[in-house]
Amino acid sequence: MDPITLVFLGVGLLGVVLLLISLVVGDLLHLAFHDVDGPFSFPALAALVGGGGFIGAIPATLLGDLATTSRVLISAAVGLAGALPLAWGAVRLTAGLNRMPTDRTLTDQDVVGRLGRVISAIPVGGLGEVSVSVGGQALKYYARSAEPIPVGTPIFVTEALSATAVEVVSTAEVG
Repeated sequence: MDPITLVFLGVGLLGVVLLLISLVVGDLLHLAFHDVDGPFSFPALAALVGGGGFIGAIPATLLGDLATTSRVLISAAVGLAGALPLAWGAVRLTAGLNRMPTDRTLTDQDVVGRLGRVISAIPVGGLGEVSVSVGGQALKYYARSAEPIPVGTPIFVTEALSATAVEVVSTAEVG
Protein backbone atom coordinates (compact mmCIF):
# COMPACT_ATOMS: atom_id res chain seq x y z
CA MET A 1 0.00 0.00 0.00
CA ASP A 2 1.39 3.39 -0.95
CA PRO A 3 2.08 6.18 1.59
CA ILE A 4 -0.69 8.50 0.35
CA THR A 5 -3.37 5.88 0.91
CA LEU A 6 -1.90 5.10 4.34
CA VAL A 7 -2.07 8.78 5.32
CA PHE A 8 -5.75 8.97 4.33
CA LEU A 9 -6.49 5.75 6.24
CA GLY A 10 -4.63 7.18 9.24
CA VAL A 11 -6.80 10.31 9.10
CA GLY A 12 -9.88 8.08 8.96
CA LEU A 13 -8.63 6.13 11.98
CA LEU A 14 -8.10 9.42 13.81
CA GLY A 15 -11.78 10.23 13.20
CA VAL A 16 -12.80 6.86 14.68
CA VAL A 17 -10.61 7.54 17.74
CA LEU A 18 -12.21 10.99 18.15
CA LEU A 19 -15.65 9.42 17.97
CA LEU A 20 -14.75 6.79 20.56
CA ILE A 21 -13.35 9.47 22.86
CA SER A 22 -16.53 11.53 22.54
CA LEU A 23 -18.72 8.48 23.21
CA VAL A 24 -16.76 6.98 26.08
CA VAL A 25 -15.38 9.94 28.01
CA GLY A 26 -16.88 12.99 26.32
CA ASP A 27 -19.53 13.56 28.97
CA LEU A 28 -17.12 12.83 31.80
CA LEU A 29 -14.49 15.30 30.65
CA HIS A 30 -16.89 17.75 28.96
CA LEU A 31 -14.84 17.68 25.76
CA ALA A 32 -17.46 19.62 23.83
CA PHE A 33 -19.41 22.62 24.94
CA HIS A 34 -22.90 21.59 26.05
CA ASP A 35 -24.55 24.45 24.19
CA VAL A 36 -22.85 23.60 20.89
CA ASP A 37 -25.50 22.00 18.72
CA GLY A 38 -24.19 22.75 15.28
CA PRO A 39 -21.52 21.79 12.79
CA PHE A 40 -18.70 22.16 15.34
CA SER A 41 -19.90 19.52 17.79
CA PHE A 42 -17.45 16.77 18.67
CA PRO A 43 -19.38 13.97 16.89
CA ALA A 44 -19.65 16.12 13.74
CA LEU A 45 -15.92 16.81 13.81
CA ALA A 46 -15.22 13.08 14.25
CA ALA A 47 -17.51 12.23 11.31
CA LEU A 48 -15.86 14.87 9.13
CA VAL A 49 -12.31 13.71 9.90
CA GLY A 50 -13.10 9.98 9.74
CA GLY A 51 -15.22 10.21 6.63
CA GLY A 52 -12.71 12.45 4.87
CA GLY A 53 -9.91 10.03 5.61
CA PHE A 54 -11.67 6.80 4.69
CA ILE A 55 -13.48 8.17 1.63
CA GLY A 56 -10.33 9.99 0.48
CA ALA A 57 -8.38 6.72 0.63
CA ILE A 58 -10.53 5.27 -2.17
CA PRO A 59 -9.40 7.64 -4.97
CA ALA A 60 -5.88 7.67 -3.52
CA THR A 61 -5.73 3.93 -4.19
CA LEU A 62 -7.54 3.99 -7.54
CA LEU A 63 -5.50 6.86 -8.99
CA GLY A 64 -2.11 5.24 -8.34
CA ASP A 65 -0.69 6.22 -11.77
CA LEU A 66 -1.41 9.96 -11.35
CA ALA A 67 1.16 12.47 -10.11
CA THR A 68 1.45 12.71 -6.33
CA THR A 69 0.12 16.27 -6.01
CA SER A 70 -2.86 15.55 -8.25
CA ARG A 71 -3.67 12.35 -6.32
CA VAL A 72 -3.56 14.16 -2.98
CA LEU A 73 -5.74 17.06 -4.19
CA ILE A 74 -8.32 14.83 -5.90
CA SER A 75 -8.42 12.44 -2.94
CA ALA A 76 -8.81 15.31 -0.47
CA ALA A 77 -11.62 16.86 -2.54
CA VAL A 78 -13.46 13.53 -2.87
CA GLY A 79 -12.92 12.82 0.83
CA LEU A 80 -14.30 16.21 1.84
CA ALA A 81 -17.28 15.88 -0.52
CA GLY A 82 -18.08 12.47 0.95
CA ALA A 83 -17.48 13.55 4.55
CA LEU A 84 -19.78 16.60 4.51
CA PRO A 85 -22.98 14.49 4.36
CA LEU A 86 -21.60 12.30 7.16
CA ALA A 87 -20.94 15.35 9.35
CA TRP A 88 -24.39 16.73 8.53
CA GLY A 89 -25.89 13.35 9.49
CA ALA A 90 -23.96 13.38 12.78
CA VAL A 91 -25.30 16.86 13.56
CA ARG A 92 -28.88 15.80 12.79
CA LEU A 93 -28.56 12.55 14.75
CA THR A 94 -27.09 14.15 17.87
CA ALA A 95 -29.61 17.01 17.73
CA GLY A 96 -32.45 14.51 17.46
CA LEU A 97 -31.13 12.47 20.37
CA ASN A 98 -30.66 15.57 22.52
CA ARG A 99 -34.24 16.72 21.90
CA MET A 100 -35.85 13.28 22.26
CA PRO A 101 -38.71 13.41 24.76
CA THR A 102 -38.46 11.01 27.69
CA ASP A 103 -40.60 10.23 30.69
CA ARG A 104 -39.58 11.83 33.93
CA THR A 105 -37.64 9.79 36.46
CA LEU A 106 -39.79 8.15 39.11
CA THR A 107 -39.34 9.26 42.73
CA ASP A 108 -40.16 7.60 46.03
CA GLN A 109 -43.37 9.61 46.26
CA ASP A 110 -44.76 8.25 42.97
CA VAL A 111 -45.82 5.05 44.74
CA VAL A 112 -47.98 6.88 47.31
CA GLY A 113 -51.68 6.49 46.51
CA ARG A 114 -51.20 3.39 44.34
CA LEU A 115 -53.01 0.11 44.68
CA GLY A 116 -51.21 -3.19 44.91
CA ARG A 117 -51.28 -6.70 46.29
CA VAL A 118 -49.45 -8.44 49.15
CA ILE A 119 -46.98 -11.05 47.86
CA SER A 120 -45.36 -11.91 51.22
CA ALA A 121 -47.47 -11.67 54.39
CA ILE A 122 -47.05 -8.50 56.44
CA PRO A 123 -46.78 -9.28 60.18
CA VAL A 124 -47.51 -6.75 62.93
CA GLY A 125 -44.36 -4.74 63.56
CA GLY A 126 -42.50 -6.47 60.71
CA LEU A 127 -41.98 -6.22 56.99
CA GLY A 128 -43.70 -8.13 54.21
CA GLU A 129 -43.65 -7.55 50.46
CA VAL A 130 -46.12 -5.95 48.11
CA SER A 131 -46.35 -5.56 44.35
CA VAL A 132 -47.44 -2.13 43.15
CA SER A 133 -47.90 -0.95 39.57
CA VAL A 134 -46.12 2.37 38.94
CA GLY A 135 -45.93 3.78 35.44
CA GLY A 136 -47.21 0.53 33.97
CA GLN A 137 -44.49 -1.53 35.59
CA ALA A 138 -44.97 -3.90 38.54
CA LEU A 139 -42.52 -2.96 41.30
CA LYS A 140 -41.83 -4.88 44.50
CA TYR A 141 -41.52 -3.04 47.81
CA TYR A 142 -41.00 -4.03 51.42
CA ALA A 143 -44.13 -3.08 53.29
CA ARG A 144 -45.25 -2.53 56.85
CA SER A 145 -48.71 -2.07 58.26
CA ALA A 146 -50.38 -1.36 61.61
CA GLU A 147 -52.28 -4.66 61.24
CA PRO A 148 -51.24 -8.04 59.85
CA ILE A 149 -52.13 -8.52 56.17
CA PRO A 150 -52.11 -11.99 54.53
CA VAL A 151 -50.78 -12.88 51.05
CA GLY A 152 -53.05 -11.89 48.15
CA THR A 153 -54.81 -9.05 49.99
CA PRO A 154 -55.28 -5.86 47.97
CA ILE A 155 -53.55 -2.85 49.55
CA PHE A 156 -53.29 0.93 49.28
CA VAL A 157 -49.92 2.68 49.72
CA THR A 158 -50.19 5.49 52.29
CA GLU A 159 -46.55 6.50 52.64
CA ALA A 160 -43.15 5.96 51.06
CA LEU A 161 -40.73 5.10 53.88
CA SER A 162 -37.69 4.84 51.60
CA ALA A 163 -36.83 3.94 48.01
CA THR A 164 -37.58 0.28 48.82
CA ALA A 165 -40.16 0.35 51.62
CA VAL A 166 -43.76 1.60 51.97
CA GLU A 167 -46.51 1.86 54.55
CA VAL A 168 -49.77 0.23 53.43
CA VAL A 169 -53.35 -0.41 54.54
CA SER A 170 -55.60 -3.24 53.47
CA THR A 171 -58.40 -2.42 51.04
CA ALA A 172 -60.10 -5.82 51.46
CA GLU A 173 -63.73 -5.61 52.49
CA VAL A 174 -64.30 -6.36 56.15
CA GLY A 175 -67.17 -8.64 56.86
